[in-house]
Amino acid sequence: MTRRELFENSALAAGAAALIAQQAKAADLPESGWKKFFPATFRNERIKTSGAEINAVIGGSGPPLLMLHGAPQSLITWRLIAADLAKDHTLVLCDLRGYGDSSKPADQPDHSSQSKRPMALDGVEVMEHLGYRQFNLVGHDRGGRVGRRMALDHPDRVQKLVVMDIVPAHYLYSHVTIEFVQAYFHWFNYLRPAPGPENDLKAQNDAALERARDDAQREYLRAMTNPLTIHAMCEDYRASASVDLKIDEADIKAGKKIKCPLLTLWAATGAMGKLYDVLGIWKQEGVNVSGKGLPGNHSLQESAPKETLAEIQSFLKA
Repeated sequence: MTRRELFENSALAAGAAALIAQQAKAADLPESGWKKFFPATFRNERIKTSGAEINAVIGGSGPPLLMLHGAPQSLITWRLIAADLAKDHTLVLCDLRGYGDSSKPADQPDHSSQSKRPMALDGVEVMEHLGYRQFNLVGHDRGGRVGRRMALDHPDRVQKLVVMDIVPAHYLYSHVTIEFVQAYFHWFNYLRPAPGPENDLKAQNDAALERARDDAQREYLRAMTNPLTIHAMCEDYRASASVDLKIDEADIKAGKKIKCPLLTLWAATGAMGKLYDVLGIWKQEGVNVSGKGLPGNHSLQESAPKETLAEIQSFLKA
């Protein structure tokens, strides 16, 4: 071993030890404030799956609708549209494994504990536990990627799928441009080995929590100042550029397509709308695809809730 390799390995070991020490202090999160964001009739349940324990908020009546958030958010991202959707649907709002108040599965060398495949299986098992074999699904950001994987792996479960402000990761990684890197630089930052990105995010998020202006920001940062959550999110991004790509490559080679009706919504003036033919790309993924660009930013459910709600309702009623 060269002296340089010795120094590098020692630095990695020291960094990993610091991360483990942080994690040991983060066993328990402060209590969630989810109740202030949803109707009083909604309830909270923790549901064990074969690989995780998923935190869910459930409410409403009618056909089941699973809703999955993105990064670095949690299930409260649906707070502005949940009450209206609950008038006609039984909502199951979940924190993805590793995020919010869901459990943080142990690491795997290939990052597969945060792969979209086990995340998708979590969703199927949550809905099965609640008595729903088939359901509709709305996913934003990382949740949309989980929804895509669920529709491919479990086509008999997902009846309709809405994906919000994304195109498939395999497309992005196979079409890297300087514009993509500039708009999504954080993707490449989070891909770096632990604990570099984790330590950076911990410092940033601690500072952001001190400046948080409203209850939603404070609730997001309640979870995202926990080193366990930060690490799980980074593992999610690492999985997307490794094990998830291998799964996608196998599906593409086999000619697999999403069979259920799929609606893609994106921010018309955001990075997705400016850089990509979002609808055209998704039409390569499924057999029954429609879509629309909306006002607002990446988090359409928060920045353009009225328009987003209308499109989701129209699609689900059709």
